[in-house]
Amino acid sequence: MARLDHALTIQQANDEFFQQFGASSSELCGRTFCDLVHPSVQQPLLRQFSGLLEGRRDRFATDVIAVGRDDAAFASPLTAVVVRGGLPDESSILVMMPTVREDFADSEVVGGRTKKFISPIDARILEGIAAGVSTIPLASRLYLSRQGVEYHVTCLLRKLRVPNRAALVSRAYSMGVLKVGVWPPKVVQDFIKE
Repeated sequence: MARLDHALTIQQANDEFFQQFGASSSELCGRTFCDLVHPSVQQPLLRQFSGLLEGRRDRFATDVIAVGRDDAAFASPLTAVVVRGGLPDESSILVMMPTVREDFADSEVVGGRTKKFISPIDARILEGIAAGVSTIPLASRLYLSRQGVEYHVTCLLRKLRVPNRAALVSRAYSMGVLKVGVWPPKVVQDFIKE
């Protein structure tokens, strides 16, 4: 559990919170909470926190991809509750993230934040598939043959260990490879090889 101020800066936290991120209180206190989550979930999370700060809601619960020491990412449920004081300046936000169990943490699913495993062409193909573009129009856009697109799709299916295109898109979103809340779909730059 951690306590945040109006700027979403971590003011205090318990030992379990620090252990999850593999950091000490001096390393985390004073940092913005959004610095501790994957870039693909920062914007949606900020919208949720805005609802708390503006008084439109008192709490929210969501799943996040958090980033710990050495950019190791892990999935965790998150619940945030606003605690109002006597004066507006006295209110704060409590963030609760239960300790992640080993069977819940699937490093294969969430991967490392900066692990670059997609080539630029694979990223464009994944974005096209996520947008619902079929093979021939995608090939035309990317100046590839139909077989070239199919080859790259097959490689993506193998990399992400999924059986079909729908599962590919679902897995990419769950890993944080595709940005959440963006249309047309975009691959997070952190995953693209340069």
